[in-house]
Amino acid sequence: MTLKNRIRLSVLTMLLLLLIVGVYSYNVLHGLDRRAQYVRRANLHSVELGRQMLWALSGLTQQPARPAALEEFRRALTREGANITEPGEAELVDSLTQNLADYQRLLDNEAPLAARQAELLQLQAQTNRLLTMNLAASGAHGEEAARTVRAAKTTLLLILVLSTVLGVSLVLRLPRIVVRPLRRLSADIELANPSTGARLPIERQDEVGHVAQAFNRVLGQMQDLRTASRAELLMQRNRMESIVQGLDEGLLLIDQNRRIILVNPVASELLGQPAEALIGQLAADVAQHNEFLQKLLDAEATTPPRDSPEPPEYTVTRHGEEAYYRLSVNPILSYNELTAQTEFVGHILSLRNISDFKKLDQVKSNFLATVSHELKTPLASINLSLKLLQDERTDTAERQRIAGGIRLETQRLLRMVGELIDVSRLDAGVGIKLNPEPVALALVMDYADDTIMAQLEDKQLELHYELPEDLPAVRADLEKTTWVVINLMANAIRYSPPGEQIHISAEQRGELVQVSVRDCGPGIAPEYHERIFKRFAHIPTKEGLKGGSGLGLSISREFITSQGGELWVESQPGCGSVFHFTLPVMS
Repeated sequence: MTLKNRIRLSVLTMLLLLLIVGVYSYNVLHGLDRRAQYVRRANLHSVELGRQMLWALSGLTQQPARPAALEEFRRALTREGANITEPGEAELVDSLTQNLADYQRLLDNEAPLAARQAELLQLQAQTNRLLTMNLAASGAHGEEAARTVRAAKTTLLLILVLSTVLGVSLVLRLPRIVVRPLRRLSADIELANPSTGARLPIERQDEVGHVAQAFNRVLGQMQDLRTASRAELLMQRNRMESIVQGLDEGLLLIDQNRRIILVNPVASELLGQPAEALIGQLAADVAQHNEFLQKLLDAEATTPPRDSPEPPEYTVTRHGEEAYYRLSVNPILSYNELTAQTEFVGHILSLRNISDFKKLDQVKSNFLATVSHELKTPLASINLSLKLLQDERTDTAERQRIAGGIRLETQRLLRMVGELIDVSRLDAGVGIKLNPEPVALALVMDYADDTIMAQLEDKQLELHYELPEDLPAVRADLEKTTWVVINLMANAIRYSPPGEQIHISAEQRGELVQVSVRDCGPGIAPEYHERIFKRFAHIPTKEGLKGGSGLGLSISREFITSQGGELWVESQPGCGSVFHFTLPVMS
């Protein structure tokens, strides 16, 4: 027999005993409850009504009599007439009814007080007989219930003794039936070893045997999983090691005992010692001979105030260049399942490379200085020109020349402000709004020529166009394309020496038209060919930083790229520069 059937048989036996006890107890209690309800309904209710009748009679004997007492007695007597349950109770109720009628007649005839008192005494005597009858009946029912309870107690005691004997037998036998094979199975499990491939012996065909078979299957799966997990852990470890080793940040882990447990290559390079010489050493001992590590430990021990949360920064020389690192210190916390608490297990010191941010900050500082200079110069010129215009001694021709200068400086300011607005729109993600249409490049050159003519004359430069007559129209935004040409021409004018020539040419190359702007400037080294198209970029020259805001070429490339073309430069130092851009042919 299987363990399940044995347990089921034992439980069914106990359940049958409990059912017998329950059914017998329910029948006994149900009989007692019915008897109690009968007594409460038949006798106790009559006793309560008799008490009410005596109370009403006491009100009639008072001087003066209570007005509602007679009506209360009549109501109680009527209700008692509807609850007759004992032999002789009906005759008493009829007698009380007749006496009540006699008493009512005496009252109606205004009989002497003595006659009425005698009738009241008769009513009280009969009422007391009614109470005595119901109380005696209630006592008899109680005695009968007590006998029933004593018999039920004896029967229940016998059933309980039998149930106890049988239950103790089951309690002693059932654990042995279940536990003995389980203990043997537990001993066999302790001897099993997934690493050696040992399996459990199958000696039974019941649930214990099925468990042993399942355990053997699990052992096999565990062996396979162990092999796979070991390979996965090794792969994850190698992956994490690769990530840590390949970080551009310096990582230094110090445990709760102040011992170095991890140093990645960047941190090792910054500390000037190999990782093998640092791992396992006390941080304080290494810091005695390493000034940089001592700085890091001092920063770790110092908690920054709330009003200055900026972490410390360090400047180090790396690969022959100055590099900037920002230190962040974070505690390492581990949850201990045994104590159900979070414990401190060390610190991780992270040195983040912020050199690019420092360079960007420097570029923006240079940009602000350049823009300030670029804005100050035309504003000062406009201010001086306005003062000359206010001078009454200035003749008409001079006034016209001054007004022309103000116009040129105003255009210069508008161009610079337009560049800044375009940059802010691009940074905000607004994008470039285009109005593509068929555009003749000759028209673009005419607009650009009118705009920069004054600058050409000022530097005594010549402008030569090479535009084929059969050049097809391009699909472009006229305003944006003109802006790009003007910007390239302005750069050519800015860097070309006085008296030189600027050449602008265009030719068709398949489905594209290529426009080129050649100047006679100092040229651009190859390493700066891409840098000049970045925002705020400047090229160092012998005279220092020279040029505008550093935004024109960046915006020009954005305009050309958004129209499906490209913008690039070909240049060598001392040979001038040629800027090319392409636009698609209008199909």
